Amino acid sequence: MSDDLLMSVSSGVVRLTLNRPDRRNALSTRLLESLESALARIAADASARVVVLAANGPAFCAGHDLSEMIGRGESDYRALFELCARVMLGIRELPQPVIARVHGAAWAAGCQLVAACDMAAASDEATFATPGVKIGLFCSTPMVPLIRAAPAKVVREMLFTGRPIPAERAREIGLVNHVTPLDELDRVVADLTTAILAASPYATRVGKQAMKAIENLDEGSAYREAVAIMTSNALASQAQEGMTAFLEKRAPNWSGG
Repeated sequence: MSDDLLMSVSSGVVRLTLNRPDRRNALSTRLLESLESALARIAADASARVVVLAANGPAFCAGHDLSEMIGRGESDYRALFELCARVMLGIRELPQPVIARVHGAAWAAGCQLVAACDMAAASDEATFATPGVKIGLFCSTPMVPLIRAAPAKVVREMLFTGRPIPAERAREIGLVNHVTPLDELDRVVADLTTAILAASPYATRVGKQAMKAIENLDEGSAYREAVAIMTSNALASQAQEGMTAFLEKRAPNWSGG
């Protein structure tokens, strides 16, 4: 892992911090490789319960590093966009919930990062945009998670005009969960992580897998898949402990399963 990405772990919370403040945290190849490596390590760590994706400097993430993209060949572009796609899918497929902490601009692939996360908390100073059309490079890959996170017509307007939207509008369309003044942002993120840490670790992982399994199914197929998942979940020791604890009016003990 390079200095472009910082990782810290505390009581089950993994914090990944984009650390290219002088480049507005643009996603260089090296930074994307570091993210891919970090996600693989987190996925294999049973003690990791929740991930917070944050950034240093004035922006959250300005998108791809355009200085690396001038005059390259087809194989270079394909390799870059495939690497970025693996990172975004890695966030989606990570067993742990991922919360984006967005303090500033999240543009292009930076907006893609936010859309790929399970939840997002944003400063009221944050902005979101897919401005690739303005430089002749339509934001096709950022569109993939964005159109799954927000209404299609709103996303089309963002993509075809390139105009940024403010944090409150991003909340209205479902791209972010919470908008708060910057000095309250860490408290809001902490509230989310605390709530997740209080839940069953097993159920949290099952839930994230279940969401991905049913998201593109028709309603009948989704119910069949959900019934199978919930049946298996109900048999698990943490579910039995949780239900018993509720009936006995006590706090559950998740350490046993």
